[in-house]
Amino acid sequence: MDTETAGDGRETPARRRGQGELEAQVLSVLGEATEPVTAAWVLQRLGSGLSYSTVITILTRLHAKQAVTRTGPKRPVLWQPVANEAGLAALRMRRLLDKQSDRDAVLSSFVSVLSADDEELLRSLLAESGPGTPAAPADRPEG
Repeated sequence: MDTETAGDGRETPARRRGQGELEAQVLSVLGEATEPVTAAWVLQRLGSGLSYSTVITILTRLHAKQAVTRTGPKRPVLWQPVANEAGLAALRMRRLLDKQSDRDAVLSSFVSVLSADDEELLRSLLAESGPGTPAAPADRPEG
């Protein structure tokens, strides 16, 4: 079992992170970089008692989700973000939508549970994106 050291030197059970929390932390750290960086650079800035292999695992998962890019087989491997935390959430939402057979029903259900403020924001974003863009396809009626 993983442990953390408390301020008084006692070891306590490590707090279990929520799903995606580490990914968000890694993306946040990568977002601070001005150029592609190594996993060791990410680990140093996380400063949360993680192992190098854990950071590599998270970076590999983010790469599989197309949220980060990595250099080829040369060493050291360098990483950089494609998406920030909001972008990663959007990628997750898109993947979930792509797995559904009835996209209209899913999108309709999603919109029906939005708050009034979120609905207005979504309408505004769709209006800004204009017709013919991926966010607002031209073959869909507005309404």
